[in-house]
Amino acid sequence: MHRAPIPRTWVASKVSHDYVADYKPFQFVDGEGVRCSLYVAGCLFKCDGCFNEAAWSFRRGEPYSRSLEDRILADLAHPAVQGISLLGGEPFLNTAVCLAVVGRMRTELPSKDVWAWSGYTIEQLLADSPDKRELLAHVDVLVDGPYDHARRDLSLSFRGSANQRVLDARASVAEGRAVPWAAADAASR
Repeated sequence: MHRAPIPRTWVASKVSHDYVADYKPFQFVDGEGVRCSLYVAGCLFKCDGCFNEAAWSFRRGEPYSRSLEDRILADLAHPAVQGISLLGGEPFLNTAVCLAVVGRMRTELPSKDVWAWSGYTIEQLLADSPDKRELLAHVDVLVDGPYDHARRDLSLSFRGSANQRVLDARASVAEGRAVPWAAADAASR
């Protein structure tokens, strides 16, 4: 069973070791279009039935490096790639890594998009620390909420349980509330 976090109780700078559990370029499963998927290391949600339990450790994989960042940006520059997907582990507990790559991508490749999967809800992120809100401001599509094995639904697009939502992150930040991603309805059909 997952632990329900209270905003501000888990601080990225206190738990993250800036590790990357895995990096997979040119993926078709982690969001819409061809994507580069960055799996950060470390998660405190520890959801029962998690698809990537191996990434719970904050020291899984290898330390994030400038050479990996250069490789990600080179892969993202490919014209077929739509954007980057931030998964984990928990991206919002690894904000230094995610902000480094996404910040650089926004400068060098502004037409690319950012998808992120988080155990946090949009409401929790909007009320949390500045680093989490800064990362959220760079995200285009957010799949929010912890995976709930009791509500597992394999027919859903981009998420594993019915409590999770596919949100337009930019509109959600602007309005201060959850705004569904318009394409999510079509994808669920």
